[in-house]
Amino acid sequence: MIENFDQITRETLIELEKTQKEFWNISRVTAEFLYNLIVDSNSKSVIEVGTSNGYSGIWLAKALKRTGGRLTTIEFYDKRLDVAKENFKKCGVADIIDTKKGDAATILEYLPEDFKVDFAFIDANKAQYVKFFRLIEPHLNPGGYIACDNVISHAAKVQTFLDDINSDPNYENVVLPLPAGLSLAKRIDKIK
Repeated sequence: MIENFDQITRETLIELEKTQKEFWNISRVTAEFLYNLIVDSNSKSVIEVGTSNGYSGIWLAKALKRTGGRLTTIEFYDKRLDVAKENFKKCGVADIIDTKKGDAATILEYLPEDFKVDFAFIDANKAQYVKFFRLIEPHLNPGGYIACDNVISHAAKVQTFLDDINSDPNYENVVLPLPAGLSLAKRIDKIK
C-alpha cells in the first residue's frame, strides 16, 4: 500500500513508524485498513480525535485525496499538533486538513449543527471514548462509520464505550483483531 504513495510520503511514514510507541500511533496494518475503508465507502468528511504526530492523519488524508474529501483532526497537545502540521505539509495533504487544538470533548460539543461526518476515527483518551462517540453521533450520516483504536489493548478503559455501542440498535459493531484492536461500527438507522 505505502508503495503507491510518493517518495516523500513513503519516507515520512517510515520515519514516523520508528516513533510508533512514543507517539502511540496506530500500526501500519490498521492504517492501511482505514485507508481502504475510506476509499471503498467513498467517505468525504472524516473527523479524527487524537492527531498525535500526524501518522494516522496522513493515511486518512491520502484516502480522502482519492475521494475528494476533507479531514478534521483534533489534538490536545501543541507540540504534537505542530509536528503533525509539518508532516501534513511534507506529505502534500495539508490543503485538505483542518486542525483543531484543544480538548476534544469541548471541540466536538461545539461543532456546527450542520457539520456532517461520513467516517470518525477515535484514538485519544480511552476513558472518554463513550463521550466522544455520543458527541460525534448527531453529526454521523446514516451508513457512516466510527472506528476506535486500542479496544483490545486497553479493554478495561473502553468497556463502557463498547457496552454502549453494542447495545445501541442504530449501530452494528465489530471488534477487529488488528494490532491493539479496532472497534468498527456502522450507523444503520435512518435520520428523520
